[in-house]
Amino acid sequence: MSESKLDEDSLSCQKRSSVSEQNETQESFSIPSADYDDEEFLRYLWKEYLHPKEYEWVLIAGYIVVFIVALIGNILVCIAVWKNHHMRTVTNYFIVNLSLADVLVTITCLPATLVVDITETWFFGQTLCKVIPYLQTVSVSVSVLTLSCIALDRWYAICHPLMFKSTAKRARNSIIIIWIVSCIIMVPQAIVMECSSVAGLANKTILFTTCDEKWGAEVYPKMYHMCFFLVTYMAPLCLMVLAYSQIFRKLWCRQIPGTSSVVQRKWKPLLSLAQHRGLGQTTKSKIRGVAAEIKQIRARRKTARMLMVVLLVFALCYLPVSILNVLKRVFGMFNCAEDRETVYAWFTFSHWLVYANSAANPIIYNFLSGKFREEFKAAFSCCWFGVHHHQDERLTRGRASTESRKSLTTQISNFDNVSKLSEHVVLTNMSTVPANGVTTKLRVAVTSNSHESESFCGRQWHSREYRVDQIYPWYNQTDLTGVTPRI
Repeated sequence: MSESKLDEDSLSCQKRSSVSEQNETQESFSIPSADYDDEEFLRYLWKEYLHPKEYEWVLIAGYIVVFIVALIGNILVCIAVWKNHHMRTVTNYFIVNLSLADVLVTITCLPATLVVDITETWFFGQTLCKVIPYLQTVSVSVSVLTLSCIALDRWYAICHPLMFKSTAKRARNSIIIIWIVSCIIMVPQAIVMECSSVAGLANKTILFTTCDEKWGAEVYPKMYHMCFFLVTYMAPLCLMVLAYSQIFRKLWCRQIPGTSSVVQRKWKPLLSLAQHRGLGQTTKSKIRGVAAEIKQIRARRKTARMLMVVLLVFALCYLPVSILNVLKRVFGMFNCAEDRETVYAWFTFSHWLVYANSAANPIIYNFLSGKFREEFKAAFSCCWFGVHHHQDERLTRGRASTESRKSLTTQISNFDNVSKLSEHVVLTNMSTVPANGVTTKLRVAVTSNSHESESFCGRQWHSREYRVDQIYPWYNQTDLTGVTPRI
C-alpha cells in the first residue's frame, strides 16, 4: 500500500485561495506510475485530504452560525423597512440594498465555498462554476458601491446640505444603477471560469476537480486582479474614509447644538424667560427651533456612528482576502508553498471573514440603531407569542370571558394615579405643553376583548380618546402651548 500511496508533496499546490479561484495548478498533482487499487487509492484520498480535520469541524460550525445569523438578520432588516413607512429613509434604502446583497451571497456562495474549502473539490459542474463566482463578485461590487453611496449621501446632507438634495426616488434609482453596473463590470469573471480535472483522475473520480480562471496570457490575470483590488476595495475605502472624517469633524468637533455649552447658552435663557413672563409666541418658536436642531444633530450622530462601524467592519473583513488574492494572482505567491497547511488556514479563514461581514451588519444595526432594535424585538416577540399562543388559548379564553363583563368605567378608574403623575410631568415641562383653547385628546390603551379593538401580536387593545380638560381640570385656566402632554 505504501508504494501506491499518493505523495503528499504532489498536492502542495492544491488548496485554492477563493471561490473564484478554487484550485491551484493541476501540474503539481501527479499520479504514481506504479499499479494501485482504485478503491484503496480513493479511500486514501478521503482519509488524508477530504475528511474534515479537527480545526475544519470548527470551521464548519462557524459557517453554520454565519449562515443562520446572516440570513435571518438581513431578512429582518428588509422586513423592518418594508413594514414601517417612517423607516423608509434614504439611508435605510441603501441599508436594505446592502442586506439584499448579503442575502444573495449567503444563499448562493457560502455553501459552495464551505464544500470546496473542506473537500478541495468542485462538485457543482461547469455552469455553476461560472455562475457562483460571478454572483460573489457582483455581491462584493454591490456592497462596495452601496457603502460608497451611503457615505456620499451623508457627506452631502451634513457637510454641504445646500448643494444636493437627496430623495427616496434618487436613492431607488441609484440602487438600480448599482446593480446594473456591478453585473456588467463583473462579466469577465464569468467568462474566464472553467472546470478541469486533475490529469490521471479524470476518468476515475470527480475528486479534485477544479473551478479556476483560464486566461489567454499571463499578464491578463495580473492586470484584472490588480484593477479589481483597486476598484472594489482600496479606492472606495479611501474615499469613504475621507468623507466620514469630514462628517466626524462637522458633527463632533465643532460647537453645534447638542454640545453642553451651546445647549446651556441657547436653552437656559429661554426657560428662564418662560418661567418669569410666560410663553409668548416668539419664545415658543425659539424653543421649538432649538429643540428640533438638537434632535436632528443627535439623530445624525447616531446614524453616522452606526455607518462608520459598518464601514470599519467591512474593511477589516475584506482586508485579508483582498491582500491574499493580490499576493497570489499578481505576484505568484503561494503556488508551491512549503507550509501548505498554514497557507490553507489563512485562505479558509479569509473566506469565512467575508461571509461573517454579512452576519455582522444586522448585529451592528441592532446595537446602534434604536429603530431597528425595536423592530427586531417586535419580530421575535411575535414569533415567541405565536409559539405559545395555542398552549395558552384555553386559559386566556376563560379570563377573557370574565373581563369582558367588566364595564369600561371600572377599568378607567385606575387611571387617576397615572393622571397625577402625568400632571407633574406637564407642570414641570410647561415649555412643551399645548396652547390654551386647543382641544387635545389623549389616546389611552386599555386591555379588552372587544371585537372593535386593535390586535398586535395576538393581544387585544381597546383605544379610547379623552379631552385633556377632562383629565386635567386646570387645563383651561393655564397658558399651555406646545406639545401634547405625555402619560
